Amino acid sequence: MRISAVIMLPVFALLAISPVLAQTPAPDGANVYFIEPKDGAEVSSPVTVKFGLSGMGVAPAGVEKAKTGHHHLLIDVDSVDLENPLPADDNHKHFGGGQTETSLTLAPGKHALQLLVGDHNHVPHKPAVMSDKITITVK
Repeated sequence: MRISAVIMLPVFALLAISPVLAQTPAPDGANVYFIEPKDGAEVSSPVTVKFGLSGMGVAPAGVEKAKTGHHHLLIDVDSVDLENPLPADDNHKHFGGGQTETSLTLAPGKHALQLLVGDHNHVPHKPAVMSDKITITVK
């Protein structure tokens, strides 16, 4: 018992002083949207997706600059944790280099797409700067 307490004490101390990733305030009126494709579009793969952003600027991940963020593309995602860093996987695409468009290879069928702007730590702003969800059909 004594040994585990000695081992765990530094772990708890480290957790207590670890920085918390606070959400970055979103600028008033900030808006993210799809330039292309349009909602309901029938497309071929690879799909060109162009991101639009107004009311704030784009900055790469890791660059902490007021009123900026970078794009994340959510593919067939039903819900998102808006208080923590976004995962990076096949359904959560990060554009931390400041990219504003991409080419996606998607399987044939219907797909839901949504854009979400994250701050320098990939955490969504507060309030979230999130597009409407669009649906496309890949031939």
